[in-house]
This record gives sequence, C-alpha cells and structure tokens, in this order.
Amino acid sequence: MEELDVEPVVTKIPAVSDGKHMGFAWGPGDILVYETLHKASGASGSGSSFIHEVRKDEDIYSPILRKLFNESHHIFVGLQTIREDLPSKSRKPQFVSISKNYRSVIRACMEELQQVAVSTKDGEAATQYGNQVSILLAIELIWNLCEVLFIDAAPAGSLLLHLLDWVRLHKADVDEKAREVLQSDSPAEHRDYWDVVVSYVLQGRLDEARQMLMKQATLQPAARNMYKLMDTLLSKMPFFNPSGTQTLTEFDVKWRHWHEEVDRCLQDNSFASNKHLEIICKLLLGDEDILLDHKELLGTWYHFLVTRLLFCHPTVKPAELHYYTQSCMTMFLDSRSVPEPLDSILLAAFEFDIHQVIKDCSIALNNWWFVAHLTDLLDHCKLLQSHNLHFGSNLREFLLLEYASGLFTHHSLWQLAVDYFDHCPEFGRVYLELQIERVPLDTERKALKVLRICEQRQMSEQVRSICKIMAMRALRNNRLGSALSWSIRAKDAAFATLISERFLQDYCTRGTFSDLDLIDNLGPAMLLSDRLTFLGKYREFHKLYEEKRFTEAAKLLLSLMTAKIAPRSFWMTLLTDALPLLEQKEVIFSADQTYELMYCLGELTSSLNSEATGTDRPMQEEDIELTKVELLRLALARNLAMAIVKEGTVET
Repeated sequence: MEELDVEPVVTKIPAVSDGKHMGFAWGPGDILVYETLHKASGASGSGSSFIHEVRKDEDIYSPILRKLFNESHHIFVGLQTIREDLPSKSRKPQFVSISKNYRSVIRACMEELQQVAVSTKDGEAATQYGNQVSILLAIELIWNLCEVLFIDAAPAGSLLLHLLDWVRLHKADVDEKAREVLQSDSPAEHRDYWDVVVSYVLQGRLDEARQMLMKQATLQPAARNMYKLMDTLLSKMPFFNPSGTQTLTEFDVKWRHWHEEVDRCLQDNSFASNKHLEIICKLLLGDEDILLDHKELLGTWYHFLVTRLLFCHPTVKPAELHYYTQSCMTMFLDSRSVPEPLDSILLAAFEFDIHQVIKDCSIALNNWWFVAHLTDLLDHCKLLQSHNLHFGSNLREFLLLEYASGLFTHHSLWQLAVDYFDHCPEFGRVYLELQIERVPLDTERKALKVLRICEQRQMSEQVRSICKIMAMRALRNNRLGSALSWSIRAKDAAFATLISERFLQDYCTRGTFSDLDLIDNLGPAMLLSDRLTFLGKYREFHKLYEEKRFTEAAKLLLSLMTAKIAPRSFWMTLLTDALPLLEQKEVIFSADQTYELMYCLGELTSSLNSEATGTDRPMQEEDIELTKVELLRLALARNLAMAIVKEGTVET
C-alpha cells in the first residue's frame, strides 16, 4: 500500500463497549474512514458519526507535479519505440540520453517548486512545497547515481569522473558561498574564504581552488613561494581522460608519482608555517582524519566517499565500490544515529543491488512515479531480466500497473495512464478494461474521448457500456437525437427501437421530426432494427414529398405497409399521409396500388373495430377515427375510378 500523503483528522473513538467502531471503505483513489454506532436493545442516547477522506496519492493533485507526470509520459512513450534488435553499443547512448531527459524534467519541476515556495505567503503551503522539493532532490540524486552505475556503466577511470560530477551537481552551495566571497571588498580576508578553497579541493575543482589561492598569495608576498608550490601541486594532479590515448595503467603510474611528490612536500614541512596549506596538502594525500574534520563542508557520507576515492583510489573499478562504501558510511555517520532511508538506498546502489534500490524506494517515496519509470528504463537496459514476481507479472509491469492505476483516479491524468497500460503486455489490457469503466462520464466530450480509446483497442464490451450509459442519459434529458446516435454506436437494436418509437410518438404529437440531420444521414445504420429502418424510410418519404417526387413517394409509402415494416399502430398515420397524394389532379397511385391501400385500410378497420369492443375509448376519439376512415374510403374510391379510366385509356 502506498504511503498516505494527508494525515486524517484525528477523531477520538470511544471504547468498543460504548458501541462505536471504525469502518473503512476503499475507493479508486482514496479511503473513507468512518465511525459506526451500534445501539444495544433498549439503549438510548444520541451520537454523531464522522467521515474522513484520506487520499493515498496527493501528488497528482499538485499543478506543478502534474507537469512532471505529463513530461515524463512523453519520454516513456519514446523509450518504448527503441528497437530491441539494435546492438547494445547503439542503444546505450539512447538510454543515457533518455535518463538525462527524465532528470531534466525532475530538475525543472524542482526549480519551479522552489520559486513558488519562496513567493507564497501561506506558511503551510510553503512547508508543503519545501517537502516536495526535498523529495525531488532525493529522487534526482538516486536517479543520477543509478544512471552512472547501471545505465552508463562507466568503467574504471571514467567512473570517478562521473561520481565527481554527481557530487558537484548535488552540492551546489559551494558556488553560492564562493560568489558571496568574491563579491566582498576583500575576498582573501572573508570569513568563508578558506571554506570555499577547501570545498573546491574536496570536489576536485582544483583550477577554481588555484584561482582563489592566488588572491591570498597577493596579500602575503613573503609566502609567495609556498603558494607557488601548492599551485604547482594542484596543477600537476592528473585526471583520467577517457577520450585520450593514455591507458589506465599509464594514468595510475603518473598519479602515483604525483602522490609521492605531494607526500614529500608534507614530509619536508614545506607548508608547516601555513596551517591552511598544510591541511590542503593532507587532503590531497587523502588523510582520513583531516577529511573527517571537514564533515560540515562535505555534508554527506557519499561526498566523503567520492573525495576519498579521488585522493586515494582514482582507478577504482565498479565492482570494488562496495569495499569502500560501507566503511565510509560507518566512519562519517555518528555510531548512535540510524541511517536515513536515503542512505540505505544509496548504499544499495553502490553495492549494485538494483532490486533493493527499487524496493527501498517503493517503501520510502510517496508515489510510484520514480520506481515505475526507473524500473522501466533499467528493464530496457536488460538489467532486470532475471527478476520475476511469484504472482505472474514481472517487476517492471507490476510497478507500471500500480503507477497507472493511481493516475486513473485523477480527472485528466487518466489519459496518460492508458499508454502505460498499453505497454504492459501481460495484464495491461485487463487493468485498462477495469479502470476505464470507473472514469466518470461527466460530459459528452469526455465520453467521446473514453469511447475513442476503447474503439482503438477493440474493447467492444466497454464501447457498448459507455454508449448505453450516454444514450440513457440523453433519453432522460429528452435529447432524442443524441440518444439515438449513442444507441447506434452501441449497436443496441432494442434501445434503438425504443428511441425510434419515441421519435414516431414525437412526430404524431408535433407533426414534425426533431434532429432531421441525424435521421437524414442514418445510412446503413438504419438496418440496426426494423423500427429504425421504418423511421429512416418514413423520413425519406417526407423528403420525396417535399421534392414533389410524388410517384416515388407513393411507392415508398405503400411498401412500408405491405412489407410489414411499419408498425400496425402507425398505419392510420401512413394512410392519412396518402390522402394528399390521392387528391392530386394527376393520378399518383395505380389501380393495383389503390387496391393494396384499400386492403390495408380494411385490415386496419377490422382491427380498430375489435379493439373498440374490448376497450372504453372516448366517443370523440372514435368519431375522429371514423371520419378519417370515411375520408380515406372516399378518396380511394375516387382515385380507383380515375386510375381505371386512365389505365383503360392508355390500353386503347
């Protein structure tokens, strides 16, 4: 379970004997904590219950951290496109580049949070932003180390250079202090002057240390030779050049000669008259006691480790790191203090225990973002192939599924989660099907987004479910056109029939159709149900009539009744629609068509008579029906006579 970001309001619960208990209800993105009150028989009294909502991942509600989720999503998707059949030498630079992209996103969010924390006037908010900055600092520190040790996998020689860059990046207070010293009236006499010089030496920034020492040398002409000797020692210190022609063995020999020269200077008491220069000389020799005397400037045990390696073991191999790591941590930390979670994570990384790093980060951090993305990258680097979980999915997929499930609780970030599920081959689709059903369909626009996602992935059951929900909602709001559109997308014949009936009832009441654009453009969709087919064809009849294509309109009208497409309850409406055609000066219906209309009228009349005997219909309604029938009979008889005359005349 993820660590809770928000402390629930503390509520004192009386003892169980008082009848009160604590209840929990799990939601998709939070927990509801509530009191329950059980009254014994005959007990009286009043009590109030409280409900507290506890969010399990508060970070997704931070506007700044949402940028982290959005930007990292693009990097994640890009990582999945790297071809696995490429040789490892071609893929390694791409993985290192992607790792740096992730870190740049973390750093950008961290800087923005720092700015907001400084500018805000709300003390509580400033504290929250400060905590988030601290977490991101730790995340970037761990990620950077993992990049050096696992992804870039720097060999001996290059390894120390990368570790120095790592320390310098995360110990930037030296530069701030140096600026303060240099901007003063007399930098060499500033109280922090020697702290800056020593800090530069501890970080291996010897050129900058030399520049600072020059300022002191100008103030002490008598000690100029001493400062010149120190300058020579600092300038001579060799650093391995990975792109150069020098081998690691040659570099090691050169470094040992330099180290012996520094040691001779110390033994000769060359700096005995200047304690500061003597300290720097001892630092260059890697004197542990002197290094530990400068704990405040080092700040952390891992800075101590890297500085010790710089001045004692510059050709350290990755496999040898663990020999020095534990001892440096033990020497640096107080024996009575318990290591922080960050210390344990970094220690595991230096010991090349990737799975322990991931495990400890999962426990220590308050969401799955870091472990999910780092594990995914390490998995692409083929560093996690041997680690499968006993319950099925591998470690990468498990963490991605947890992270994506958390995103689905957010009103907009759920769209990012879809891509994460897509790249989880074993359980991703199952999770997506379950989570997509929980997305609240607040608006039609959002429903269309969800629907598009489901359609692209052939999730037919979810497509039908979404369409049915939206169709029912539209129907309740009397938006028949929208309801029909959704039912067609759902391919729900029964619901399409129901809505078609509503359209026809609406037409009978108002005499016009609503949503003409939709009905006019049904196309093949009208074949979904008989009633929908009738609705489409009946609208087509009206269009033909409006266009004065009376013969085609008459033929279509008749076919709707004779082919039994039209419901019997609608026959009277259809026959009434035939009246204007029957009363045209020109004969529209042929004699055979007129006979068919008479047959339909006869069937309708007999059914009306049988219904009239079984029900108590109002007299006025019966009179209207009888009037319509008489008018139709008269019009049909007149049309039949005209048709027979016309057809007889044509034959002669």
